[in-house]
Amino acid sequence: MIKALIFDCDGVLVDTERDAHRVGFNMAFKEFGIDAEWSVELYAKLLLTAGGKERMTVYFEEFGWPEDKVAEFGGQQELIAALHKTKTAFVSEIVKELPVRPGVLRIIDEAMEAGVRLGVCTTSNPKFINAVLDLFGQERKAAFEFVHAGDVVSKKKPDPEIYLLALETLGLPASSCMVVEDSRNGLLASTGAGIPTLVTTSTYTTDEDFTEAAKVVPELGDAPNINITLEDLNALNAAATA
Repeated sequence: MIKALIFDCDGVLVDTERDAHRVGFNMAFKEFGIDAEWSVELYAKLLLTAGGKERMTVYFEEFGWPEDKVAEFGGQQELIAALHKTKTAFVSEIVKELPVRPGVLRIIDEAMEAGVRLGVCTTSNPKFINAVLDLFGQERKAAFEFVHAGDVVSKKKPDPEIYLLALETLGLPASSCMVVEDSRNGLLASTGAGIPTLVTTSTYTTDEDFTEAAKVVPELGDAPNINITLEDLNALNAAATA
């Protein structure tokens, strides 16, 4: 039986990328008077870069920096930091209106009943993750032992550093854990740390390569359309670590 279940956040707990993060970035650009708007299609390409600050840097490197704003804030990375802080504030409010993905609360309840430890590993800002976990109710939120978020590691997904940190935090071998991810970057990070991984595809990731996954499903699912139970996760882990 698995001893710990680790979730990515965006696209796994809530399908946030298109209707929360993208919208929040656009709101921040408007707030700062920057002539930039990320379409659904453009954001799909930008998502190939993990991390919001990194994503904005890639965008401005390709399409040009707003030099007046760079000068106003004293440098490119200072501007990026200010934009990201504003974007996080916007998105932390937006996410309050979004639904938790099907099956997430059910699988958390199953894990809690079975004594399986819970954690989150994400590149998102800690304030935003706090808002997401609030959607679960206080009892479920309190069951999460750790949230490794934002800039807690020096290298973001697909580097395995954040999942190696999770194993260190848990004091468990990779074979005793399961990860739920939704993107190839996340999958490479978790499997790079040796942790068997279930993929629940999200809006932007349905066509990505998930060869390394223990299993791929569209969602965890709720009754009567349950795709994955805790018993299923135990079986997938056993097969992956045999």
